[in-house]
Amino acid sequence: MAHTDHQALRRVLRREIAGTIGLLTGEHDFRAMRRYRSFTFDDHAIYLQQVEAVLRARAAQGTHTALALFDPQDYAAYCAEAGLDPDAQASRARFTAELAVTGPTIPYDGRPLATLLPALVDAAVRQAARECTTTLLTRLGPCPTCGEDIGKAAFTRAFGLVARILDTAPPGERHLVCSVSRPPDTLIAVLHGTPNISGGAPPDEAQALEFISVFALGLATRSPGGLVMRTSDLGTADQVYGWRLRGGALEPLTASEVFDAYCTDVESGDIIAPESGVDYCEPPDLGGETPAPGHRY
Repeated sequence: MAHTDHQALRRVLRREIAGTIGLLTGEHDFRAMRRYRSFTFDDHAIYLQQVEAVLRARAAQGTHTALALFDPQDYAAYCAEAGLDPDAQASRARFTAELAVTGPTIPYDGRPLATLLPALVDAAVRQAARECTTTLLTRLGPCPTCGEDIGKAAFTRAFGLVARILDTAPPGERHLVCSVSRPPDTLIAVLHGTPNISGGAPPDEAQALEFISVFALGLATRSPGGLVMRTSDLGTADQVYGWRLRGGALEPLTASEVFDAYCTDVESGDIIAPESGVDYCEPPDLGGETPAPGHRY
């Protein structure tokens, strides 16, 4: 009887153990793993079907499972550094456990895997962009003239400006986009938010950190770019307005400049019909701001 009780208790404990599955989302990554004999799958579609079956079974048992992005190159480097045999299931399990701590994960919530995979890839891309931006800000170092940490100062300033942009926005859902031109690429970050009765619900923390970091990099390096806000509320027209990022400062765009930006095809330069129910307008006054510091780096 005692033995049976112990087995029942262990079953209860197993349901309280959370797990993580490292997913090979793309065909290219899947082919890279096939060079290991211990990786027995030979068809990516069947692999995804079996993963989804395992996820459904674990969910039916009340077990929480997180999804992580499994990168074969990162896995090979991890095994080389840790002295592990990459052609071993135990090594893949250890790497996946590491992903649960360091990499982006999303919980399996019962939705089809085809729906969850884009969200997982997007989370990985966002984390990579956030880490890249943070690294670039850190590398700016201290100002040789005054000694102030340029990256930290820019982040603090960007945080304050974003807070003012959100505070002065009209009621409704907010969709704020920041773009910073840093050759060879343009960095883009998006911030969503819906205010509550008390004034404003905080945006997703990771999303906010990414947004402010990109904005701060534009301020610190005086890179060209811009911020565009779109607000939506029931019973009123959407409002779209923005600022130009130039010389480490924000310059309000006129209503006609916002209209031109939204109603011109970026690739062809052709005029696009304006959206109905959208008011292209000038941004609200953000109040006075101390001129951008003239740091050298």
